Amino acid sequence: MNRLGVQPRSSPARPAELALLGNVEHPATLTVGDLRDGWEQHRAEVVFDCATSGPQQHRFEGPLLREVVLDAHPLFDVRRRKDRSRFVLAVSGGDGHRTVLAWAEIDADFGDAPVLLATRLDGRDLDTAGSQLVVPVDRCGARYVSAITHVWVGEWAVPA
Repeated sequence: MNRLGVQPRSSPARPAELALLGNVEHPATLTVGDLRDGWEQHRAEVVFDCATSGPQQHRFEGPLLREVVLDAHPLFDVRRRKDRSRFVLAVSGGDGHRTVLAWAEIDADFGDAPVLLATRLDGRDLDTAGSQLVVPVDRCGARYVSAITHVWVGEWAVPA
């Protein structure tokens, strides 16, 4: 209660958003709810080693990163493997943590890694916390980016 005897209303937490941008035909701003409602949800039971807190075991649910990015129409020729293999994805989190993946890691013709943009962690919705990058094939948790703010898609080019 405040000094006037009125209980202040708590404002609802704003849904977290991530920007999908770069060399894509359809850049987008997506909430965790958008990720949950717009794509098939996959489950990953993972165990990884975290340098600061030791072994972690979690259950994540969310869409495959490649499906979300493909719907934004990356500017590569999907029929040409060599064209696709030049693309990278840079993922940024709300705490400043960043990581990079090669498109070939998640492409079905190459590594086919089931990398997720998690919408749930251990059964809890991540709507206000933000989506989490989940790389189930990693033994180390360094590429598990929390509270994703940006997913940038682009072609790797040789510096001039």
